[in-house]
Amino acid sequence: MKVVIQRSKESSVSFLDITNKIEYGLVILVGFTEGDDEEKIDYTVNKIVNLRIFDDENGVMNKSLLDIGGSILSISQFTLYADTIKGRRPSYIDAMEPVQAEKMYELFNEKLKKQNIEVKTGKFGHEMTVKITNDGPVTIIIER
Repeated sequence: MKVVIQRSKESSVSFLDITNKIEYGLVILVGFTEGDDEEKIDYTVNKIVNLRIFDDENGVMNKSLLDIGGSILSISQFTLYADTIKGRRPSYIDAMEPVQAEKMYELFNEKLKKQNIEVKTGKFGHEMTVKITNDGPVTIIIER
C-alpha cells in the first residue's frame, strides 16, 4: 500500500457530472499492491489521521488532522505503482488487480470515515480531474 499525502487549503475532484470538494485538510492519493490487507489499511489510516503536520499557534507542525477537524479528499491511483525501470512506457504490473483494489479502496475510505472525519472521494476506475492547493507545501509518502 502506498499513499501520497498532501496538506491542502482546498481541493476538488471531478468525474462524470460530479465534483467533490474539501476545504482545509488532506488530499490522499492511494494505491494498492498484491499482499495488501486490512491490517495495512488499519496501520495507514491510524498514521494518516494522527500525523502532526498542521501548524499550532506557534507555527510549528504539531497538530493532526483530528486536532484541526480537517477533511480528506481520497483519490484511488494505481499509477503510484508504476515501474519505470525498463523502456519509456511505465508498467503497472505491481498494482493490485482492479476488482480487489476497488474493495480495498472502499474499505480504506470506510475506515477513515469511522475516525469521524469528513471524507470525499473520487470514482474508482474513472478518469478524474483533481485540483490540489497544496499548503506549505507539505507532501508525505507512506509505503507499508
